[in-house]
Amino acid sequence: MSGLQILAFVSGLAGLGATIGATVSNEWRATSRASSVITATWVLQGLWNNCAGNAIGALHCRPHHTILQLEGYIQACRGLMIAAVCLGFFGSIFALVGMKYTKIGGSDKNKARIACFAGVNFILSGLCSLSACSLYAHRITSEFFDPMYMAQKYELGAALFIGWSGSILCILGGSMLCFSISGSFTKSHSQANYIYNGAASHSHISSYPRGQATSVNPRPPPDYSNSSRTQHFDKNVYV
Repeated sequence: MSGLQILAFVSGLAGLGATIGATVSNEWRATSRASSVITATWVLQGLWNNCAGNAIGALHCRPHHTILQLEGYIQACRGLMIAAVCLGFFGSIFALVGMKYTKIGGSDKNKARIACFAGVNFILSGLCSLSACSLYAHRITSEFFDPMYMAQKYELGAALFIGWSGSILCILGGSMLCFSISGSFTKSHSQANYIYNGAASHSHISSYPRGQATSVNPRPPPDYSNSSRTQHFDKNVYV
């Protein structure tokens, strides 16, 4: 199970890195070349900046002017991606503490609980990132295929695919961490039953004093009082 935990930790850490890269990226959507009149320039938009580039290679970016007047889906995606990064960070810390090959975290049962908590954090991080990328992509595709939408149309950016990949890695890593601790709880439960049964048998044996053997069906000692009386009666008769 240690190898599975290492693989889960690497997967979750890679998912966290992809989530951070998608969060800070400016390529959540790009102008569609099919609907653009000037094909030598294009516009890139992310959660934080708007960028404009041209064929020469110049790229100019500026942040969003306001936060409160942004569209609701952008604010929702911001919150979900920040939550995904925070959950993935804490999941990585708890995974380091809860893995078997580390020397911190206490007993095996405590380490298993910490590893399970780290797995849940990774899964929640992946779900937040997946929800944010899917919400943003749904907005892009709904505008692109809407015949009544006359403004600039955009296509899916590279950051969305990076975010989807990171979410899948986080969910896989968290699932493997939660699966890897199942053997620890089963082993601890069996050891507890063995200790209980062993203690019960030891107390049953130690209830008898040393040097005395007991049989399953003890027989009562013979009564010699009747035989002595009979012998005494026979002597009186003969006398």
